[in-house]
Amino acid sequence: MARFKGQAAYSVDAKGRVAIPAKMRNALTPEAQGTFTLTKGFEKCIYAYPQDGWKVKEDEYSQLNVNNRKARHLVRMILMWAEEVSLDGQGRISLPRSLADYAGIGDRALIIGAMDRIEIWDPEAFEAYLQEQTMDQESLAEEVMGF
Repeated sequence: MARFKGQAAYSVDAKGRVAIPAKMRNALTPEAQGTFTLTKGFEKCIYAYPQDGWKVKEDEYSQLNVNNRKARHLVRMILMWAEEVSLDGQGRISLPRSLADYAGIGDRALIIGAMDRIEIWDPEAFEAYLQEQTMDQESLAEEVMGF
């Protein structure tokens, strides 16, 4: 499974296409077949899972208790926005208008590697997100990872 890292800012063309950085495309496994599933991120961004990574997420969701109302709601909220897209010959993907609108993405996008997925942000929204964070990296690592 792919592991994504780094960041890059790109233009979004008039057709809603944005390039995926070459280093992230190169991290894709053959099993991904150059295809991503896009869905709403937990913050105002788009999550892009490579096809093989999305299958892992679907397996996780299928293990949730369907008798639990909140579990059903979570699955609905994630899957109702899910759209499959494939890289074109120039290494771009098309952003569905509904997801681009949700994330506030206009003519610029910030592409961030986030381990098993790529996050696609409006650059200004990401900067605002960073400004809202109150913990520095060291404190956050200590709290989350116990260092």
